[in-house]
Parts: sequence; C-alpha cells; structure tokens
Amino acid sequence: MGMGAVRFGVDDLANLRFAISPLWETVASYHAALDPGRHAIHLPWVRKAVALLRDAGLAELTAPLRALPLTPPPRCPLAEIEEELALLPAPPEFGDAVRAWWQAAVQPYWPRIRAVLEADIVYRTRQLAEDGIQQVFAHLHPGMRWVGDSLVSPDLPTSGPDLDGAGITLAPTAFATRCHLLIGDGPAPPAVVYPTRAAGTLWERRDTSGDGLARLLGRSRAQLLTYTSSPATTTQLAARTGLSLGAVSQHLAILREAGLVTSHRYRREVNYAASDLGIALLERA
Repeated sequence: MGMGAVRFGVDDLANLRFAISPLWETVASYHAALDPGRHAIHLPWVRKAVALLRDAGLAELTAPLRALPLTPPPRCPLAEIEEELALLPAPPEFGDAVRAWWQAAVQPYWPRIRAVLEADIVYRTRQLAEDGIQQVFAHLHPGMRWVGDSLVSPDLPTSGPDLDGAGITLAPTAFATRCHLLIGDGPAPPAVVYPTRAAGTLWERRDTSGDGLARLLGRSRAQLLTYTSSPATTTQLAARTGLSLGAVSQHLAILREAGLVTSHRYRREVNYAASDLGIALLERA
C-alpha cells in the first residue's frame, strides 16, 4: 500500500481544530452494519442495526448510502445533523437516506456516542497543550506518524491536499477502524477522521447502583458520578438519570466542591467530567 501525506505550513498548524460529525457517524455506522464482521467491538449495536435492515422499507430507503462512503468535512466543532445534511452533494435522496438511518439506528444512542467522542477530544486537547502537536499526531492511529512537516499514513491519498493556510480538522469516530481524509467543495478545511479512544466502552452496561458508593455519596450523586466518566452536560445527565435539571445542578455543585467532578465551558455548553479523584473512587467502588 502506498504512503500518503498531508504537508503543513505554519498557518496550518495554528489552525488545527477538533470536531464531531453526526453525519459522518451516521454514514459510517451504516457501512458498519453492512459489514458486521469487521466491527465486533460494536456487537450489541450491530445486532440491532442488522435487524433494522431486515425491514424492507428501511433497507430500500437507506440503500443510497451504499454509494456514499465519505462525507463532506465538518464545518463547526459541534454541528447538528440537519446542519450537515445541508452540505450533502446531490442527488437529494442522500439526505433522505441519511435522515432515515440516523433516526432509526444512531439518534437513540447519540448521547452515549457523543460522550465518548467528546472525551477523546478532551484527551487530545490536553495532550496538545502538554506535549505538542507532534505527539497528538503520533497517537491518533498506529499507522499515522509525523515526519518533518507532514502527516504521513497509508490511509491518506498519495497526492495530499494543499491546505494553503486553512488548517485541518481532526474528528474522532466510533465507527471506523482506520483513518479517512474528508475533502469538500466548500470553505471548510479538510478533515482527518480517526478511530476514537475507548470505543469499546460504548455498549458497556453500567451498574449505577453500587451500594458502597451510594452509601458514601447518596444514590443520585453516585449515579451522576458514574455518568461523568465521560464528559456530559447537565441536560445529558438529566436525560440519563431521570433527575430534574435543578437536582442535577445541585448534586454536581456538591461533587465539584468535593473535588470529584470538574467542569469546562465550550461556547454555550458546560461539560462535567469526573476528576482523577472521582475516577479513582469509581474504580475502587
């Protein structure tokens, strides 16, 4: 297999971004359902997805996705599916096919998928701040490495794109085993999609009723701490636990004061994540 490369200039390194693409995850998950043997890590989800495709109506509606292996690069860090659907190339049935598969197979699980992808981005941005961009690229995927001023991988095209100072977007994905380069016709810079960390935790059954931890913290706080093992907003935590937004905010404030949870703001969202102390407590429990 030939080795491809993307060459970076100074401005390109300064314009490194991270993003999550629900459009990519939808299309990639569809192809995973067509080839379940290569995606054993998603077996609990794959079983349900394959069963969905036995429905003749859904199978016919989503069939155009077979001809859509790649998607346009994401334009913003936290795009919504409808925003990205507007960027799809013609013919128009691509949009209908994506929307149908999204609603049937991805949307019900999107909060947990997004949480894993957000946790990966938190990890990479911390690595970028502490170790620099070369270490970020060196650990994206075993087949990828940084050589001189270029990102090199057999997954990249042999005639890589000219970034021309626009930079590049890095997008973690749960439904891919190798890296992909996404190039669009619009103003969005190219994107490298890479397999996320901790994809194997996506379908784990979490026991949120550990008696020891519940006796220590109270059942609701123990449950919230469990669900912050990946970053989550108060809205996401309320949906997962069944608690009201007010109750979630109160419990998070107490967990934060105790040093068990940290928070970070991105635009209008505040994400909460278990601290090192909180994770250690979860592992001990």
